[in-house]
Amino acid sequence: MKGIFQEIAKWGGFVKISHTVFALPFALASMLLAARENRGWPGWRLFFLILGAMVTARTCAMTFNRIVDRHFDKLNPRTANRHLPAGSISLFSAKLLLITSGAAFLYIAYHINSICFYLSPVALFVVCFYSLTKRFTDYTHVYLGIALGLAPIGAWLAVTESLSLAPVLLSIAVVFWLIGFDIIYAMQDHEFDRKHGLHSVVVGWGVKNALQTAFLSHMIMWGILAIFGFLQSFRLAYIAGLSLILIALVMEHWLARKRSLKWINYSFFRLNAMISLIFLIVTALEIIFPYWRFRI
Repeated sequence: MKGIFQEIAKWGGFVKISHTVFALPFALASMLLAARENRGWPGWRLFFLILGAMVTARTCAMTFNRIVDRHFDKLNPRTANRHLPAGSISLFSAKLLLITSGAAFLYIAYHINSICFYLSPVALFVVCFYSLTKRFTDYTHVYLGIALGLAPIGAWLAVTESLSLAPVLLSIAVVFWLIGFDIIYAMQDHEFDRKHGLHSVVVGWGVKNALQTAFLSHMIMWGILAIFGFLQSFRLAYIAGLSLILIALVMEHWLARKRSLKWINYSFFRLNAMISLIFLIVTALEIIFPYWRFRI
């Protein structure tokens, strides 16, 4: 039994399953909003299909990233201990996971609805293509943002089979959010990327300009969330959540500027996970308990 749990933990670490917490709360918030538009909970079956689609699409994308970057990971001291360069997972096993997770995503999309199924190959291409962009553009962070920004739109389409302004605003917010914290994350590999011809805003624009761009992106993200809440007529709970999100964003940039690079992992995971979870919680409160909202 212990060996089974170790194997699960190994593969979970390989695809960074814990990082699913970044985009998933925004997808679930979008699903709740879509359910409100449809005047009812869409059912547990659809909920688990959306959850499965998120996990399988992300697993496919992360596995593709690990496969195509394995040679760079082996050369980079920060990533040399990752599973493929270290040999703890074979290339064949990784490719098998890539195919299996991609096929599972298409299968799940088929059982959601026709529009999700027709768009599922496009979604897979977008989320995987990001891994190649660092080879030719400084704007690789934008591609990552777009890849994760598909989540709220996908969840909305799963419930309503149509598009609206609300999921589009959430997707744009996710894009700018990802641009900001992926720039901060890229600071760790600034010198390595520069020496090996890999691109990022940090390499192309310098650390100071990159951090300013990251901060601007996060302020735009926060502004979009504020507009989104206003258009949804959200009140006290959402305003409190926005305040906490702003504090977390400012703290993230303070850590990135004032502390050593080892603090980046802290700001990258814990603070951004907190941001997405706070957003989901306050959005859910506003939707589930609309008559409990205090008016400002």
